[in-house]
Amino acid sequence: MLHERDPELALVTSALRDARAGRPSLVLVTGPLGIGRSALLQRLPAHVADEGARVLRANAAPMEQDFGFGVVRQLLDSLLAGAPRELCERWTHESAGFARMTALADEPGPERPAAAHEPALGGLRSLLEDVCADGPLLVLVDDLQWVDTPSLRCLAYLAKRLRGLRAVLVCALRDGEPRGRHPLVCEIADAATHRLPLGPLSSAATAETIRDHLGEPGHEDFVRACHDTCAGNPLALTSVLQDLAAAGHRPTADRAEAARSARPADLRERLARCVRLQPPAVRDLAAALAVLGDHGDPALAARLAGLDPIGSGAALRALGELGLVADRPPEDRTAGPRPRFAHPAVRDAVHASMTVTERERLHDRAAELLYRTGHSDEQVAAQLMAGSPSRHPWSVGVLRAAADTALRRGAPEAAIRYLRRALLDGSLSGEARARLLIDLAAAERGLDPAACERHISQAIPLLPTAGQRAAAALRLSPAVLDRTPHSAVDLLRQAAAELGPPDALEGAVREVALRLEARLRQYGVADPAELASAVERLHAMGEEPPTATAAERELAAVLLNAAVLTCRLPAADVTRLARRLLEREPVASARVYSALPLTTVALVAADSVDAIGSWLSVEQRLGRRDATVADAFGHLEQAMVLMGRGRPAPAHAHAERALRLADAHWRELGVAATIALVFTALEMGDPARSIRILEDASRRQSSCLTLTVGLQFLGAAVDAQQGRWAAAVETLMASGRRLEAAGWRNPVLFPWRPRAAGLYHRLGDLRSALALAEEERLRAEAWGVPVAVGRALRLQGTLVEGEAGEGLLREAVGVLRGSANELELARTLLMLGRRLQGGAEADGLLREAAALATACEAPWLADRARRGGGGAARPKDALTRTERRVVALAGRGLTNTEIAGELGVTSRAIEKHLTNSYRKLAVSGRRELIAALPRLQAVKGG
Repeated sequence: MLHERDPELALVTSALRDARAGRPSLVLVTGPLGIGRSALLQRLPAHVADEGARVLRANAAPMEQDFGFGVVRQLLDSLLAGAPRELCERWTHESAGFARMTALADEPGPERPAAAHEPALGGLRSLLEDVCADGPLLVLVDDLQWVDTPSLRCLAYLAKRLRGLRAVLVCALRDGEPRGRHPLVCEIADAATHRLPLGPLSSAATAETIRDHLGEPGHEDFVRACHDTCAGNPLALTSVLQDLAAAGHRPTADRAEAARSARPADLRERLARCVRLQPPAVRDLAAALAVLGDHGDPALAARLAGLDPIGSGAALRALGELGLVADRPPEDRTAGPRPRFAHPAVRDAVHASMTVTERERLHDRAAELLYRTGHSDEQVAAQLMAGSPSRHPWSVGVLRAAADTALRRGAPEAAIRYLRRALLDGSLSGEARARLLIDLAAAERGLDPAACERHISQAIPLLPTAGQRAAAALRLSPAVLDRTPHSAVDLLRQAAAELGPPDALEGAVREVALRLEARLRQYGVADPAELASAVERLHAMGEEPPTATAAERELAAVLLNAAVLTCRLPAADVTRLARRLLEREPVASARVYSALPLTTVALVAADSVDAIGSWLSVEQRLGRRDATVADAFGHLEQAMVLMGRGRPAPAHAHAERALRLADAHWRELGVAATIALVFTALEMGDPARSIRILEDASRRQSSCLTLTVGLQFLGAAVDAQQGRWAAAVETLMASGRRLEAAGWRNPVLFPWRPRAAGLYHRLGDLRSALALAEEERLRAEAWGVPVAVGRALRLQGTLVEGEAGEGLLREAVGVLRGSANELELARTLLMLGRRLQGGAEADGLLREAAALATACEAPWLADRARRGGGGAARPKDALTRTERRVVALAGRGLTNTEIAGELGVTSRAIEKHLTNSYRKLAVSGRRELIAALPRLQAVKGG
């Protein structure tokens, strides 16, 4: 598998032909480590087999340099196999001469003159002359830089006296090796007739090598990754491919990153051996580059290695010649060229060539050097983290500053690592240690609430005042909805009790007390008694609760949330107070770890999302663009606003992004993001999506009431879509009872009655359906927002026949025209258009419904509106052949499993066909589907 070496092979072949004609030559093959010099020499004998040349071969090794004439003996030993007797006798005689030369070289005293070696060297040349009398001779010597000195003397002698020999001497020399500058090596190199510097493989050759090793062509992304990472070095490339093949990877696009990150152990060991053989200056510079990584320029690396500019320049050139370092790509050259390791495994090899103590000492020196030269805190901290705990007086300050920087850029994991390392400094005690523990807890509260609570508990006893202890307790992770550990609540209660009531305090201590009250009241959101107490507290503040400070706004937001859940405050008053909170709250404030985001919930429940929507858009323009907790909250709030406007599909996309960010930066926030996914999926009505969300959410074990109820809603929706109406209504009624017991009665946030009433209607229990519809209307009118009232009127209108029902639907349309939720209006227009059963007015209502549904990105509803609401125009054309078969079997009363068995497909496929049929026929489930079957059969028969 030797690629792109045909010109070199052809040159040696041509040289052999010239040698046969009496024109001998010396070919010098050069190149850095792993470029393929040895592979070329191994290929030569087979390539020139047709030339009839005798081949002598020798391989030098660094550990055999003290073995005199070791390489010459290898060359001549290859003559013995099948050689004539007289040739063997001559070899025995020459061996005795080499032994005398070796002994002479080992004797103490001044170096013997070259004339002393002339007899043996002349005998060697004479022997080679006899060997090549019958044909050309190819002599291959690999790794010339490691050839023992006596053999080098022989090779240098021959190199100058090739005339008269029908021979080609091919020597391979590694670039950058110190011994490559030995005088005898230089003599041989100077005598070379041809120089063959081997270059890196091209992208095409890389692709061929990939196909050779992995058995199939590589995707262009995979080939590019291999070529860029290995820089065309055959040794690095084959090592990476062998590792990937052993792991079962194929050369596909999705494995490109695996190629970039591969660190083959055999390559690392080969490179480490090369590094160990270098002079101290070269090893020291390589170690400095490995420790500094991407942050070190040549001058900084030279200072760390203890080299002057001349010494560092020579060492850097040696590393470049060895193929271990190269210049950065042009796009990275912001301050002139900087060296980089040619392959990621080189850095591993340099680290492997050092002891643990050497590495730690070097990282400590690097930290001090970066600190003294004004580098960033995170760069200095990275060096401190790589070594043993530092005793520099500035190390704790640097680690804390680096942690703050990491938090600002959205990397809490890095901040936690920095602060935990800072805690290992034994000089910290008392209040200083408490402050460090509090900083660590603040970084941990999103990712590890248990560790956050533990460190706050350790810090509180070290703080001298009650105010400081209370402020520390506020660093605990805030409540996400209604889930908080009891131990965290106990810490906050102890802090609040120590401070006393907020009204008796002033200044900063009062602010802390108000925030503590807000936290404790939010923790009791699932307790009806605590909710009632919170509402009373809000009423006691009067019509204009104080909102001047951040703490007052946070408390007001919590109390307002209690009023929203219980419907104990008119929606108009909720909107007015929520708008005041937004007006006073600075845009892009640090409100994530507070209760202020509850304002968004209040405005959505009050059907007044315009204010929060514009506020969020300004915040998004001014806020940070990093993937932080703030961004997760932003996507979550955008999802809620979009749901309030009746746009579930884009809301679902925002909820998915919030969930991804929450899992990376604040796992507890993932509960809230999951809730948003649940309620958007309810609106979209896609069974496959709903089942997937239910499966994912089941892995998030949570006692959160909102999530529990939302999952019950979604499970009931799936049951209803699959025809299990009785089970669905039972689930919804149980959810309703649980919400009522908790005191959560808001008809916008938890619309369980309309869903249950619809299921009762399908089951034929009109009385229960009407009772629930009446309860929903009374609750909606008491709350007083258009979306709730209009939805309740539509529910009653669908249940009541005749003109009374039509009147209710018309009233619902009028009410919903004042709502921000256009999807609810589109649904009601569709219902009214269907009820009118044709005519100009019905057509106009359906066209408006289709336009609104399209604007809301609800194609399933738009299709129903375009088909006239019931699909009566051409139901035969609406369904595919398979869908008609599935519908017919469902009409006979078969379950999904029975239909799947009948047709020989999966139950999931049947669910998909039925869902498509419901949508095309504009029916909501099996009951309406069965009712539509006679019409479908009539059209089919016509």
